[in-house]
Amino acid sequence: MNELRSLTASLAIPGMPEWTGLLLLTLGLLCAAAFLLMPFSVFGVKSRLEALEVQLDEIQAELRELAMRLQEPALAARRPAVAEDWVEPPSFVAGRAERDPPRVVAPPVPPPPAWPQPGPRGGRAEPRLDWPRQR
Repeated sequence: MNELRSLTASLAIPGMPEWTGLLLLTLGLLCAAAFLLMPFSVFGVKSRLEALEVQLDEIQAELRELAMRLQEPALAARRPAVAEDWVEPPSFVAGRAERDPPRVVAPPVPPPPAWPQPGPRGGRAEPRLDWPRQR
């Protein structure tokens, strides 16, 4: 009993009754316990985990299909017919290079920048104040 009194005395808030500190500590511990025991669906974790589970199921199904395809001997022994029958097309660039000299391609030259013309007062465009005016 003395330990409880010493605990309440050490947690007491000045100007308040002695039991207020213990009450605040108890409320804080209850809030922490409720936060730890809260279900994950409140935070939105449950829906994200379900979406990841669906994606994993799809990936596993694709892997199973690929494994089944690799096990088929007819498809594994088959070679592509296009690689054997490929013939290099005649080069038109080589024939043109022998007849015509090579062309030099240069980028277009940009026009010179257009600068604003100076104002009537010799280069300054903003108005000048004649202050103070002399009469």
